[in-house]
Amino acid sequence: MSETLAVIADVHGNSCALRAVLADIRSQGITRVLALGDHFSGPLAARECADLLVDSDILCLRGNHDRILSEQTPERMEHSDRVAFDQLAPDHLGWLRALPDVLRLEGIFACHGSPESDTTYWLDRLGPSGETQLRPLPETLALAEGIDEALILCAHTHIPRRVDLPDGRAILNPGSVGCPGFDDTHPQYHVIEAGTHAACYATARPTPQGWATSHHHVPYDTARMVALARQHGRRTWADALGTGWLRGL
Repeated sequence: MSETLAVIADVHGNSCALRAVLADIRSQGITRVLALGDHFSGPLAARECADLLVDSDILCLRGNHDRILSEQTPERMEHSDRVAFDQLAPDHLGWLRALPDVLRLEGIFACHGSPESDTTYWLDRLGPSGETQLRPLPETLALAEGIDEALILCAHTHIPRRVDLPDGRAILNPGSVGCPGFDDTHPQYHVIEAGTHAACYATARPTPQGWATSHHHVPYDTARMVALARQHGRRTWADALGTGWLRGL
């Protein structure tokens, strides 16, 4: 593979952010796009995102919220998943079910969380008080055992990050297209914040010296998505979408 690859992840139903990112990718002449999961779930515009992704040439895999939408009963879903579920057609759910959990391309391994679980933060872990920390190298290496590809792609944390391994492999998280901050209670209460409301994605290009990668932050008008989050009673989503922050607002 010699051409530049665009990597997107964690759209979470934010159609305005997705359109802005896809337009930015097209403006650079990039035609290969890989999406790392969690495409529709959120209190926003799931069906619009489905219309953009399902019949596109974008290569997609399945994230943890895609699994929830396509496998759980609606009664068991949390509120944001249920809002998305109610917007989707059966064909959209079938598309999610058919997505692979892992993709292997020429020189590239891709997953949502980690190879062992779509809910594991690969490059980060939680400290004693729930603070996000860079995962120690031995733990990161252990999760990469058995993966020979030089470029490893993951998502799930919504935080743009690259970690280089001593053997020359690189692990790249593109950040989140559509959800720059969230709180969660698993495995303990914690808050994730990107610190920017821009839509994030990454590009990767092979060189003789290894993979050259870049993170991109695309500004867009967040007003409609913020209004949808508020309409569905999701204040934390509205705060994150509008500012990139949850704490201290």
